[in-house]
This record gives sequence, C-alpha cells and structure tokens, in this order.
Amino acid sequence: MKTLAVVEVLVVFIVFVACGFVVSKECNNIPTQFSSHTFRYELLSSKNETWREEMFSHYHVTPTDDSAWSNLLPRKILKEEDELEWTMMYRKMKNSGGFDVSGDFLQEVSLHNVRLDPSSPHWQAQQTNLEYLLLLDVDRLLWSFRKTASLATPGKPYGGWEDSNIELRGHFVGHYLSASALTWASTHNESLKERMTAVVSNLNLCQEALGTGYLSAFPSEFFDRFEAIKPVWAPYYTIHKILAGLLDQYTFAGNDQALKIVTLMVEYFYNRVQNVISKYTVERHYMSLNEETGGMNDVLYRLYSLTKNPKHLLLAHLFDKPCFLGPLAVQADELSGFHANTHIPIVIGSQLRYEVTGDPLYKEIGMFFLDIVNSSHTYATGGTSVSEFWSDPKRLASTLHTENEESCTTYNMLKVSRNLFRWTKEVAYADFYERALTNGVLSIQRGTDPGVMIYMLPLGRGVSKAKSYHGWGTQFASFWCCYGTGTESFSKLGDSIYFEQQGEVPALYIIQYISSSLNWESGKIVLNQKVDAVNSWDPYLRVTFTVEGTGKSSTLNLRVPSWTQLKGAKATYNAQNKPLPSPGNFLSMTENWRAGDKLTFELPINLRTEPISDDRPQYASIQAILYGPYLLVAHTSGDWDIKTGSASSLSDWITPIPASYNTYLVSFSQKRGNSILVLTNSNQSITMQDLPPSGTDAAVHSTFRLIINGSPSAELSQVEDAIGQSVILEPFDLPGHAVVHQGENNNLIVANPDEGSSSVFRIAPGLDGTTETISLESESNKDCFVYSNENSLKLSCSQSEDPEFKRAASFQMNKGLSEYNPISFVAKGATRNFLLAPLFSLRDESYTVYFNITN
Repeated sequence: MKTLAVVEVLVVFIVFVACGFVVSKECNNIPTQFSSHTFRYELLSSKNETWREEMFSHYHVTPTDDSAWSNLLPRKILKEEDELEWTMMYRKMKNSGGFDVSGDFLQEVSLHNVRLDPSSPHWQAQQTNLEYLLLLDVDRLLWSFRKTASLATPGKPYGGWEDSNIELRGHFVGHYLSASALTWASTHNESLKERMTAVVSNLNLCQEALGTGYLSAFPSEFFDRFEAIKPVWAPYYTIHKILAGLLDQYTFAGNDQALKIVTLMVEYFYNRVQNVISKYTVERHYMSLNEETGGMNDVLYRLYSLTKNPKHLLLAHLFDKPCFLGPLAVQADELSGFHANTHIPIVIGSQLRYEVTGDPLYKEIGMFFLDIVNSSHTYATGGTSVSEFWSDPKRLASTLHTENEESCTTYNMLKVSRNLFRWTKEVAYADFYERALTNGVLSIQRGTDPGVMIYMLPLGRGVSKAKSYHGWGTQFASFWCCYGTGTESFSKLGDSIYFEQQGEVPALYIIQYISSSLNWESGKIVLNQKVDAVNSWDPYLRVTFTVEGTGKSSTLNLRVPSWTQLKGAKATYNAQNKPLPSPGNFLSMTENWRAGDKLTFELPINLRTEPISDDRPQYASIQAILYGPYLLVAHTSGDWDIKTGSASSLSDWITPIPASYNTYLVSFSQKRGNSILVLTNSNQSITMQDLPPSGTDAAVHSTFRLIINGSPSAELSQVEDAIGQSVILEPFDLPGHAVVHQGENNNLIVANPDEGSSSVFRIAPGLDGTTETISLESESNKDCFVYSNENSLKLSCSQSEDPEFKRAASFQMNKGLSEYNPISFVAKGATRNFLLAPLFSLRDESYTVYFNITN
C-alpha cells in the first residue's frame, strides 16, 4: 500500500508539473515585480507611459508553438476522443458513487452564539472595526459597480485601491460584505445589517442590468485580457472577494438573494473557463493562473458544499493551481520567490477539497505546507513574508526591515492552521493560531482609531508601524488588500475560541482564552469564560468558566498551551483539584453540567527567548523574547545588544515592571503663548518640544518616571504627592538612566547616574507662585533651579528673584504622556537597558523585535 501511495503522489506531481511548473512565471521560482500588489498599484497609477509599456512588455512569456504544450497535456491519460470534452473531464475527476469523506472534523460553533466580553482587548478591537464599517457609505462602495452596469452613480467613489481607474476596484466591497456579515453575526448590530443588505440588493440590480450573470466593479473585458495572457490586475482576485462576501452574507446573515447572485456569477465564469479550455487547452487556462486569482478554489468548494452542483466542484478544481501544489504534494519546499499571499489561499482551497472529497493527498499538502512555513519562513510574530514574497528557507536574519509580514498573509495562515486543528485536534495548531492572532492581527490596528490599519508589520531594528512604505492607512483613501483582510480579521475574533464535536456525548474544544460567552446548543448550557488581565508581575494566565443552565452529559476540552509548564499549574472543578496533562495536550472533563458549576484554570506564563529561523552560525545570537504567546519588543531606535554574562536564567536579566510604576510617570510642560511645550529627552539632551500626541516617539521621550530618592519603593497615590520629595527623573524608555545637570548654566542631559553629575532634584512648589506648577531644585546645588532657556534646559543659581526666571523655572507636572503596558519588563542590555512591551500595544513608537543576545 505504501508503494502504491508513493506512485499515486508521483503521478499527481507529474500532472501538476505538466500543467505549468516548468514554464509559468509564478511557478519557476523567479519572482516578478508584477506579483507585488504595491508595485502593480504604483505602475497603474503612473503617468509615465514609457515605463508602463516597458514593464508590460515583459508581462508573460507566451509559448509561440502551442503544439509544444500538447506533449505535456495531462489529458493524455484520458481517451483521445475525450480530451477536450468538458463533461468527460469531470467524470474522470469525480467518484460516481459519491465521495467518501470520513474525516472526523471538529465543527465550528455559530458566531451568533459567541459574544466577546467588553473587558477583553479582542472586544475592543472588534468594536473599533464595527465603528469603521459603520463609517463607510453604501453609495460610494457601490459607485464602480453601478458605473459598470450603466446605472446612476450618486456620490463619488472611494480613493486608493477602490478608485474608479484602479483595475482592482471592487475587491474591498467583497471584503466589506464578509466583514459586515461576520460582524453582524458577532454583534447583531441592526444599523450594520441595514447597510450590508442594501449593498447586496444593489449588487443584484447591477447584475440584472448587465443581464449575463456577470457582476463586478470593472467591465468583463478585463477577463478577455486575462484569458489572452495580457496585462491586467488580478480580476479573479476581485471576483473571489465578491463571491466570498456574498456567500458570507448568505451563510451568516441568511440572505438568499446573495446566494442567487453567486450562482449566476459562477455559471458565467464556468462558461468562460470552459470556453478557454475548449478553444485552446487546459494549459492555457493554467497559464492564466499565473495572475493572482485569490481563493477562487476555496470559495467554489464552499459553494459546492452547499449546492452539490458538479459544475461548482469542477470549476473549483480548475483553480487548484497545480504547479504550486505539485511540489507540496511530494513534500518539497519550493516556496522561495513565490508571492506569499497569492498562494496561501490556494492551499486553503486545497484544504476545502480534502473536506468535500476526502482525498487524503490534499490533507497532506496542507499539513506539509504549514510545517515548512512555520519551521523555515515564520517570524516570532507567527507571521511570514518579506516585501510580499517568501525568502530562502531559514535565512530570515537578512530580511528584517520595514516590509515584513504582509497582513493578508497572517489572515490567511490563520485559516490554514484553523483547518488543520479541526482535522487533527493537535494543540500545536491552536498554539500557532494564538501566536499569530495575538501578535500578527491585534498589532495591525492603530489603537482604537477606526479604519486605521497597516499593510506591513515592520520587524527590523528601530522600526515603526507608521514608517513602513505604506505606513498607516486612512479611512477612505487606502483600501489596500490588507484593509480588506483586516476588516475581516477583526470581524471574526470569536470564530476560533470554541469548536465542537457532536454526538451522543458532545464535546467542546476551548482553544483560545478570550473573555467571552458561548450559548452551546449541543451541550444545552451557556458557558461563560472570564480571563484575568495578564500582567508581568504575576506570571499566570487565570481563566474562570461558569455554567448557566442544566445541560446533558458533555465534555469540555481545555487547551494546555505548549508555552506553559506543569509546575505551578492548577485546575479546579467546583473547588476540587483536577489533574493536568503535560503542556501540548487537552484537559478533558465529562460531566452532567449544572447551573453554578465553576471551573478554574491557572497556568504559569514563562519568559523565553527564541532564535530567528536562520541556520547560518553567524546569526545564532539573533533572538526574540516572548512571554507566553506575547512577543515583547523594545522601545529603541535600533540598539539591540544584550550580554547575559553569567546569568543562569532569564529572570537574572529580565525583570517585571510593577503595577504601581504607572503612578510615578509624569510629564513636565510650560505654556508659551498659544503653544504648550514639554520637557523632552532629545537624543540624550533635555529640551522643550511641542506637546506631542500619545502613541508616538515624542510622547515616549516626554515621559519620565519619578524615583523617590532614598526610598525607591515609596508609594504615590497621585502625582501631587511627589511635591516636596527628592527624586530622580528616569526617562520612560531608558530604564537605569536619569536626567542629570552638569553644573550652573550648562545643559541638562540624560546619562547613567553613576557618571558623576547630580541626578537628584527636589520637587518644590512653583517659583511663579501659582498652585498649578512645580519647580525642580538641584539637591547638590541648593537654591539652583532647572529653567527653560529657549528650547534648552539649564541649571541657574543666580536669578531666583527675576519674574521671568521664575516663570521659566515653573512647570506643570501632569500624568505621563506614555504609560507602561501591564505586560512590561526591563531587560539589561550591553550598554543600556531596554523597556519591553507587547508588540500589539504599540502605535507609532519605534521598536526593535529581535535582539543580539550573547554571553
């Protein structure tokens, strides 16, 4: 049997290779600029016709002799007279007795039955996304669809990638339909339902006006160019988004009109693809797949699972890009050079093929794919890709800069891992999901700003989310691919917390610890999950489950993550201790659950370092620091050296920041005319700068921690309690350094307090005599005060009676412009210490992800 299986795999591989691996520009591992969405947008937006013509002249290498391709036809395995017969192709692919799908898959629980708790960061992210969806105008979303259908076009189209002259226009509308359907299922917000229903109704009018089943925001001539192997920007990519969005409207919102539109669209494209294969060859169709087609196979397999229409199954299989799946079928890592987000959706589609046909080859493809991506192409965030492409395996140290981890790729890799978990129940896939969700998804929103997201997640030294090629997007003028997947990601944060296995004794798998409630219909109970906020000073994940209602006998399976340890772990059921399995397994409990039942879970969270995926010895010291699933980054403009010396454990050089420290964070300001200036660490010199917004480097550099001299553990209930105290001013992002003076009339600087200059100041009542201000008096130079001289800060001892001096030496002392995230640490560096915080907590601040850790 093993030999037979190998032969079968080789046959499939030969077919896959024959269908384009040898010649396709996307399947010979030679990347092209056209594969990049960013490049394509710049090219199509350019007014430089010479450049455009030059680039498009190299668009495809089209064979001049079609007969040369005939020798490679997989149709040679069929009867000669049936080679071009569409129906015969299907008969050879399908099992006339039906498919044997014997997979014991876990089932999704309905999003309608899951509600995120308002105390969780996931709920806040979902709410921010909902606010954005409600900002979007229906007429502006529909503008290009109506234009294409020759209908009235009120208003004006959105900008960015939805602009009326951009060939990818319409893609975001598909994402909007998916995001709104998922968000409505998660919230039942009626305003959103009205808007999304209006979009579907108007798309129906557009389709009826066109009269052929076709529907898009661009004319069908784009597909003439696609089929002729001529330049056009991914028309099937946009069609996939529209189909998927409409299918989600049917699946999650029960909109039958949406399903009708989908079936008419698919009939139209079925006929187009049939015509290409009949007129030319199947190879011609596979050649055209070198242009990105999104997840066409995925959405078509989904449709087939609903309709059981064999046309939908056949068309889905014709979008299974064989030249990419072929090497995966024989477990070869040929990912280097491929455009990542073009191909991950193809794997997702192949996973759906496994689910609808039971073909085990496609299960193996999915498992091998995630294995090689995770082991050789994945960063500590759980994300992948550099400048949209996969680089050489285990060579990631050379790829760290601003253009890492395209957000779309994380969205899609989560789908891959989610499917694998449902098939296998392996904790490793749930762990992967948790890491990528926590670091790769929650990190792409700019706080609670609706509609402000990023394209790339920078992972270099001293990088910022605001300073990549794209930076932060805008609400109405970006609409990148990653805006579409971003809105979807934040609309379905509740879809992978719980999975179920139905049966006489139903089982629930709880794989993500996110405060939420589940109305578990199979178990006939409501399960409430409450997760205590994680922090650095109390290193435990604490989760409490409570039951409402009286259910039937059922099983709860709780994930014990691989990042924890048994020592210190604890689980109780109604105050009785329960034995825990080793990390990487599930704690299973079968009970007749009753109202008031209480299950608690307490898991240690450990610090650990993780080397970058790079097998070159010179990069062995490049490591990331994680705290459980949380990736910790340093507030730094590029420093990354850490020398551990004789330290025997991470706790010797990484220490938690206590909760009370936020009380000691202050900023000092002065009003000058209509401006407010703040005391700022400007490259180790203390200056006065304009009041900055929060979440920026300037806000970080304008925040200082008060260290009470002689009593560093003294407690302050409010900032004003520091008046009269002698303090050291420690810069927020430079633990262990201090503001120091260099004698009278010299500038204040930031330095190590051991370097001689005085760093202790008494916080005195303001010299200007007002109750709102304070002054900083030097402890080493009595009656000498810090004052602002233009934009610099100096120490003066001779002007204490001058009113202008008193004003310049008086500051308002307010709460710090920045604050410590609850998951914050200090790491001892080679020349400085580092403030560590979770990547998802940063907005525009500069940070470094990986460190050069040596001993």
